[in-house]
Amino acid sequence: MNDPIADMLTRIRNSSLRGKSTVSTPASKLRVWVLDVLEDEGYIRGYESKTGTDGHPAIEISLKYYDGEPVIRELKRVSKPGRRVYMGVHDIPSVRQGLGVSIVSTPQGVMSDAKARAANVGGEVLCTVF
Repeated sequence: MNDPIADMLTRIRNSSLRGKSTVSTPASKLRVWVLDVLEDEGYIRGYESKTGTDGHPAIEISLKYYDGEPVIRELKRVSKPGRRVYMGVHDIPSVRQGLGVSIVSTPQGVMSDAKARAANVGGEVLCTVF
């Protein structure tokens, strides 16, 4: 697998469009940090570390719905392995005039765009969520 973050985002996107309540993905620290931001911003109910069917560590993600519709309407990967996207604090994009969230990997950790602006740090824009 070349891009584990894109794999996780695709699993979340596909499962939410199918109306699934949970989705499983292989575990890694970066995936947990991205899920922490998604949970803090209210896009997922939560997640739980488990052991997968093959014995490897996995993460069980609980998806969130509102009136039968998925809370996550749009989930896009910005920085990819072939083209990394780094932005300064003043260049971090606002998603849908602030209604969405950009997830940024900064020297102070993975955080939302609003927290990155408040901490006055830039970094790699991992994905956008709306």
